[in-house]
Amino acid sequence: MTPVGSSSGSESATVASLTGRAAEQIAAGGCEEPRTDAEALVAKGELTVEAVQTIEAAAARRAEREPMAYILGRESFRQIELAVDERVLIPRRETEILVDAALELPQGARVHEVGTGSGAVALSLRAERPDLRVTASDISPEAVEAARENAERLGLELEITVAAGLPDGLGKLDMVVANLPYVTDETVQSRPPEIRREPRVAVITNPGVGELDVIRGVVAETPSGCLMALEHDAHHGPTMRELLSEATTMRDYLGNERATVGRAP
Repeated sequence: MTPVGSSSGSESATVASLTGRAAEQIAAGGCEEPRTDAEALVAKGELTVEAVQTIEAAAARRAEREPMAYILGRESFRQIELAVDERVLIPRRETEILVDAALELPQGARVHEVGTGSGAVALSLRAERPDLRVTASDISPEAVEAARENAERLGLELEITVAAGLPDGLGKLDMVVANLPYVTDETVQSRPPEIRREPRVAVITNPGVGELDVIRGVVAETPSGCLMALEHDAHHGPTMRELLSEATTMRDYLGNERATVGRAP
């Protein structure tokens, strides 16, 4: 991108010209919504030379297909805004239905989220249903650190532990919620390149295993009869309804089958 503004800093770029230049650079990188991304990068306020340089650097990052959420350092999820970076999966709007599923629980129910990442689901439950007893875990120590930072920033108490699957000593649970990896090394190639900038452990299943093997593992260790709300790919609904008992599948905002709620067999 050609720098905007004078070298002396006595002149600054207009919002329109800077946005246009950023959009052109982002479009050259093949992003789907370059104008929207550019507008998000060009924050309102005085466009000093330093601010213009920061925006230009951010546009270059976006042109390399770095996710917008990482560049901005934040992502909204339901009623909360989360700090996000390369330690965590970026919360998606589709995942909000896991919160919807848990909101149906009775007063004081005990919920655990496996694979919490940024803490989006667990922290939303703490914010919207403070009566629920919510805990969370993740296999990644870096993700747990990020989730704890979000909890502190939001002023929400949440016990988060590092664990693969369900941690020991949880006691009786009313529901397990999870958005676990269901993408393989092969199927990730058909997805937007931004996903390959997110933590591999949060996106892709172990080499040589099936799309649902990580999910199957958590189902197998969940106590029989415990409710589960599990996110999955749009074509996994029929298999998920076989995997759980008394199962129903919820559709996301796009109408795709996205999460199945049922009981561990």
